[in-house]
Amino acid sequence: MRVAKVHRDRLIAESVFGPVRLNLPNGASTADYAVGDWMLVEPDTRMPVRRLDRKTILQRRTEGGRAPQLIAANVDTLFIVSSCNDDLNPARLERYLALANEAGTTPVIVLTKADQVADVAHWRDQVAGLQRGLQVVTLNAKAPDAALALARWCAAGQTVALVGSSGVGKSSLLNTLAGKSPEEAQLTGSIRVADGKGRHTTTSRSLHRIIGGGLAIDTPGIRTLHASDISAGLDQLFAEIIELAPGCRFRDCTHAHEPGCAVQAAVAAGKLDQARVERWRKLLDENRSNTPVQSGPRGNKTTKAPGRRY
Repeated sequence: MRVAKVHRDRLIAESVFGPVRLNLPNGASTADYAVGDWMLVEPDTRMPVRRLDRKTILQRRTEGGRAPQLIAANVDTLFIVSSCNDDLNPARLERYLALANEAGTTPVIVLTKADQVADVAHWRDQVAGLQRGLQVVTLNAKAPDAALALARWCAAGQTVALVGSSGVGKSSLLNTLAGKSPEEAQLTGSIRVADGKGRHTTTSRSLHRIIGGGLAIDTPGIRTLHASDISAGLDQLFAEIIELAPGCRFRDCTHAHEPGCAVQAAVAAGKLDQARVERWRKLLDENRSNTPVQSGPRGNKTTKAPGRRY
């Protein structure tokens, strides 16, 4: 069976016979499971026997939380959804990209509300260069051809997940991808006129069958995404900076003010955007501060909780 919904006190899984409520053993927590997990389940008792190894896992560390919060498991493609309006924030999208890279999923930027702007290229150009080889798709989430625009990632045997801020059109896009009738459709919300912010409509993660034979995992809007445990993801995201760093005069160069800095030389030559370098340094510092570290002799290591280290 595959975990389809994770609630505070129960798990719902999909089986060949339809949805099944699983009975967890005493002491087990639903927080240990992610939507998308594959499970071996004892058919008579509906008790999980074993969780199968995860191919990929999307997770984030919340402020003050000791363990990472699981977002979704066994995801092939992460649709990072934003919209062609003032909600578009490249710095926020970079955090999602690093998260996807670290998990080993393929990120795709999906810009919704393309039907509401005169020049789609203006919005596409703001995100196309955030990562090498990044795919960017612009669409109207409510139009039937939106499913066609994303079809290459939604075939049978594929699992996609939708992430992004509230109000960018994730639920509308899911309804289109799943071909849901008005009675079955996920609730959708409007944007507040006062501040342009979206209202939360999705309150829990859930698994859905979609057109093309694949599966989609819908997630609630994430207000804050802290950088933590994503060192490899950041290196992939900012590859053009990482490749320059070995050319710096000093091995411990911070790329801020040292003489002989290859990164700052590229900025001065117009080959690198200073704002992007600053965002990289900020995320790098945040990741170091928020990521637990292990110390001590081999075989007897202890883990230090996240916190700013000097």
